[in-house]
Formats: sequence, structure tokens, C-alpha cells
Amino acid sequence: MSLELAVAAALFVGVIAYAVLGGADFGSGFFDLTAGSSRRGAELRTLVDHSIGPVWEANHVWLIYVLVIWWTGFPESFAAAMSTLVLPLLLALLGIVLRGASFAFRKYAATLAQARLFGIVFATSSIITPFFLGTVAGGIASGRVPLDGAGDHWSSWLNPTSLFGGVIAVGTCAFLAGTFLVADARRSGQDRLADELRVRALGVGAVTGAIVFAALVPIDHDAPTLAAGLEGRAAPLVVLAGLAGLATMALLWTRRYAVARITAVLAVAAVVSGWGVGQYPWLLVDEVSIVDAAGATATLQGLLVAVGLAVVVVVPPLAYLFRLTQSEAWSRPDH
Repeated sequence: MSLELAVAAALFVGVIAYAVLGGADFGSGFFDLTAGSSRRGAELRTLVDHSIGPVWEANHVWLIYVLVIWWTGFPESFAAAMSTLVLPLLLALLGIVLRGASFAFRKYAATLAQARLFGIVFATSSIITPFFLGTVAGGIASGRVPLDGAGDHWSSWLNPTSLFGGVIAVGTCAFLAGTFLVADARRSGQDRLADELRVRALGVGAVTGAIVFAALVPIDHDAPTLAAGLEGRAAPLVVLAGLAGLATMALLWTRRYAVARITAVLAVAAVVSGWGVGQYPWLLVDEVSIVDAAGATATLQGLLVAVGLAVVVVVPPLAYLFRLTQSEAWSRPDH
């Protein structure tokens, strides 16, 4: 593997990690939004707070990781994407900021009305952020980001591929979050809530799966380079995503929630990986390849060293954090 491809692979690992970890985080907002009235939805909203409270800031480490590697290792393509797709990127950033602020403020609201307001902002932002990030991915994958950064500020993300990308991002986040929340509810002994979430997660999974495969038709006309990749080298990943999604649905149906989390993660990772493999070797589709977009050799070497250090310094604490939050180990006296 060349140096350029090694850095691109490290970058894409971050994209997958953010899609899985940040996706489960964002998707919880969908269930918060649809939980019902303050009284009826209190139990579910408490579960959401308990589930994502310890990790929601940690999950954004992967977004920072992706952005730093992209602008350092492939600076010209980063500048082009930031210039052309500035509108959806700003809206996604606004969603991240509003979501974090409202999630924190909701806990300290002085009145029920304030708590409701912050809750609505949190839930809505949790949906619009993955939507606009999905439109960014669609704009790049459909070849609408020229290397000079002078792409149209509207049609670059208001197109079939981008809009389907946004809807699929929201759906996969919600499905992943539902699978995790069901397991959390069962682990904490909230069986009634677990059954309610199970039904919702199954519905979200069915709708999202249908949209994913329906999107292949318009993408075939709107993004031919990506479509050719999805139908060719990325086809095994598309099939894997479908099988993992069906397996997750079956596991939810039979109430095997712990295993369902694993297959749900596999399904989302396969969807994102299929997109990456489908547009390979392009970084900006039909504009510049990974090799041609890469920066100086010394910079790429330095990035790989930094990635190696991050694996040693950052990943173990994150893994321990998720171990604590995905079990009740944190509540035992020896912890």
C-alpha cells in the first residue's frame, strides 16, 4: 500500500468510527423527539440521557480526527469541499453546537417550558446534523465538487444523491440508536420500555433498508461513477450491509438485543465502507484521485506517526469508557 493510500485508509477508519459511534449518538434524538408528551416520554428521555450522557462529547473526537487528517493530508481537496459545500457544512456545524448546548441545558432548566424547548432543539438538531453531513457525502460522491472549489452552492447538495444520502444518514443513525437503546433498557430492567423501543427500531430498520436499496436507482443516473463502483468492487459490501441489517431485524424480533448491537454496527460500517470503496480511487469523484490529491511526503509520514500515537494513547481510554457505559460495571463499588 502506498503512503497516500495508507493515510486515506486512516482517514476513512475515522469516518466509519464517527458514523457508528456518532451515529448512535445522533440517532437517539429521533427517539427523544418521538417519545411523546413530557409525562409519557419521561422514561425514554431519561434512558437517552443515561445512555449518551457519558459519551456524547467523546464521540466527536472522530469528527476532529477526520477533519485534521483531511486538511493536513489532502489540503487542496479539503479546501474545495469546504468552499463548494459551505452551506450544508455550516448547517451541520450549527446542529452540533445547538445539540450539545441544549442537551446540557435541558438538565438544568428552571421550568418545564424551558426543558421542553431545550429538548426540542436537542432532538431536532440530532436529526438535521446527520442529514446535512449525508448531503455533503452525496455531493462529493456524485462529482459535484470541482477541485477549484467553485461548485454551485445549492445544486452541489440539493440533488438526488445528496438528498438520499441525507435521509439514509438519518435512518441509519436512528436504527443504530434504537438497537443500542433497546439493549440499554433491557440491561437496566426496563422491560416494558425495551419492548416499546423494539417495535420502533424494527419499523425504522425496515423503512431505512427500503430507502437504501431504492436509492440505488436514482444514484445510477445521478452519480454514475459511484453507481459503477457500488455495482462492481463494492457489491460484496452492499450485500453484507443488507444481510447484517436483516440479521439485526431478526435478532431484535427474537429479543437477542446484545448480539443485535454487533450486527447493527456491522450493517452501518458496511454501508459507509461500500460508499468509500464504491468511489475509489477518487477523493473528489471525477475530479482528483487520492494519490493526486495528497500533500507532501513528509506531511503524510508525520500523519501516520500521529495516527499510531493516537491508537496507543486515545483508543484504550475510549474503549474503557465504552466498556463502562455499555455495562453496569461503573456502578459497582470496585469502580
